[in-house]
Amino acid sequence: MAYADQQMSGNKITALIVVAILHVAVGYALVTGLAQEAFKKVKEVTSAVNIEEEKPPEEPPPPPPPKENTPPPPIVAPPPPISFNAPAPQVQTVNEAPPIPAPPAPAVALPAPPAAPPPPRFQPKGAAPKGNPGNWATSNDYPSRALREEREGTTGFRVTVGTDGKVTDCQITKSSGSPDLDEATCANVRRRARFTPATDGEGQPTTGSYSNSIRWVIPKD
Repeated sequence: MAYADQQMSGNKITALIVVAILHVAVGYALVTGLAQEAFKKVKEVTSAVNIEEEKPPEEPPPPPPPKENTPPPPIVAPPPPISFNAPAPQVQTVNEAPPIPAPPAPAVALPAPPAAPPPPRFQPKGAAPKGNPGNWATSNDYPSRALREEREGTTGFRVTVGTDGKVTDCQITKSSGSPDLDEATCANVRRRARFTPATDGEGQPTTGSYSNSIRWVIPKD
């Protein structure tokens, strides 16, 4: 406030000085007879000097008060659930039209099963040996080397019989363990075996087969 008072006092002093100058100028003008000119000059000086009173500077607003630690709002428990017996929703059934059945599939003609062959006029028969098969190989047919080495064994065989009852082929189905005994088996069967040929359903002779075995045993003295 002292600074503001000093400024206001200075302004008043300046104003007094200006007024004193004006009085001197008016007196001078009156003395010299130039009142008209002096009046114009005084008017110009008066209009030129515009003394405005300086406004004091505005004080800054006071700082806001410090915020206090306000307690948090109280916790409010949610209201209890309200139970009420609501009526069950009514379901309205709508009678829908029955589905349109699909058209039946077109019938497909299946081929007729093949006709069963007619039953045979005669019962087919296999080839049957003539005489005793035990005579097809004797002790005299024993291979000499196998006899010296005292080798024994049983040889299985299968023969193919033609329409004339003779053996056309011989195969070993079970080896005796000695090749010479197996070879002697087929050789003697081919030479000595005779058969009644097999017949088909018409009673006609046909190719057949026959299986058996020969046991090679060293004869005892």
